[in-house]
Amino acid sequence: MLNISKNSISRFVQKSDYKSFKLLDQPKYFRFSRKISGIFIVLIIICLFLPWTQNIQSNGYVTTLMPKQRPQAIQPVISGRLENWYVREGEFVEKGDTIAYMSDAKSEYFDPNLLERTREQLEAKSQSILSYEDKVSAISQQYQALSEALQLKIKQTRNKILQAQNKVKMDSMDLVAYRTNLEIAKNQLERTNELYNKGLKSLTDLQEKELKVQEAQAKVTVQENKLINQRNSQDNLQIELSSVEQEYRDKLSKSQSDQQSALSGKLDAIANVSKLQNQLSNYQKRHQLYHITAPQSGYITKTITKGIGEYVKAGTDIVTIMPSNYELAVEVYVRPRDLPLIQRGNKVRLRFDGWPAIVISGWPEASTGVFTGRVFAIDRFISENGHYRLLVAPDTESRKWPEDLSVGTGVSSFFLLSDVPVWYELWRLLNGFPADYYRNEKEKTKQLKFKAPIKSVK
Repeated sequence: MLNISKNSISRFVQKSDYKSFKLLDQPKYFRFSRKISGIFIVLIIICLFLPWTQNIQSNGYVTTLMPKQRPQAIQPVISGRLENWYVREGEFVEKGDTIAYMSDAKSEYFDPNLLERTREQLEAKSQSILSYEDKVSAISQQYQALSEALQLKIKQTRNKILQAQNKVKMDSMDLVAYRTNLEIAKNQLERTNELYNKGLKSLTDLQEKELKVQEAQAKVTVQENKLINQRNSQDNLQIELSSVEQEYRDKLSKSQSDQQSALSGKLDAIANVSKLQNQLSNYQKRHQLYHITAPQSGYITKTITKGIGEYVKAGTDIVTIMPSNYELAVEVYVRPRDLPLIQRGNKVRLRFDGWPAIVISGWPEASTGVFTGRVFAIDRFISENGHYRLLVAPDTESRKWPEDLSVGTGVSSFFLLSDVPVWYELWRLLNGFPADYYRNEKEKTKQLKFKAPIKSVK
């Protein structure tokens, strides 16, 4: 007892009556306790200088390496009424196998002979194209015939004009001759009249000369009228030539118009045929979409739409399928402060749910039952849970992952970093620093030299 107080109770308490006081009176017992404590303290100090492998721990689940190998939902492309199921949950289906059958819900597709009727329309429109081609050919021949007839008519009219011009020349020459004869007859009449006045010619001679003058005058008048008529005929032929050209120009224009109308009808028929072909292809494709088939080989995992006769909208999930061939991977999430410490190719230790393992994160060599992977992909955008997603693929240099792993199995992961003393790791955890908080300057320089060319290439 310490006997601090002036009022001691030692005379009232007998130490021999208490076991604890008896133990305190034994000095060997205390020497043993001090030895154990000293050894324990020394061991703790030694342990503080032991190497410790820094690591980043995170949880995730088993997934697949490729997006096409993950479970996917199957949706109908068109809206309709579910008529029949051909599979059950857990059943294996090959690619292209029919999963379900549905009927159309739109009234314009109710006709059971829709494809046949559309084919008949297509054939009719195709025949109309041939008819328009024949019409275009006939009009082209008609246009060619009119062109040839125009050339012949023009040539014929021009020949008539040449003939009229020749006749005008001949009549002009005849008119000159008749006028000459008239002048001669007038001269003879004047001389005969002088001789008659002198009594040298008889009245009969004078009258004969007067008659000749009248006859010559009549011939001149007739020839002048004839020349006028020939010139009028020539003018009429010129007018006729213009009329012929105008008439045939109108016929040719009408023929060209008919030809263009036929070509337009042909092009419309071709457009209608293309439209009907497109419509027929759409009907055939839509008819195929009534059967919902498996996009790849796999197992039916869950049917979402169950009832027969239920109306299903386009794009609605009706069943999910898990591909049969896939490459396993692990999807884990790390904190944003740990993301800069992880790079593609880093090794990751994994413990799968359902596979017994003893994990000592700081001494990975002492761990048993764990598997190894490598970082395959790193997301560059944070997830909704506030962490960054990593995709870990199997490490080909280590032992294989369990064959019985299923997609969705839980995983605990350990990203191995640098080897540091235990005291440093405890100090880091107490301060809340990320692993590898302090780095060697040489490592920083190497990383910068490695990353700079990549950025410059981008």
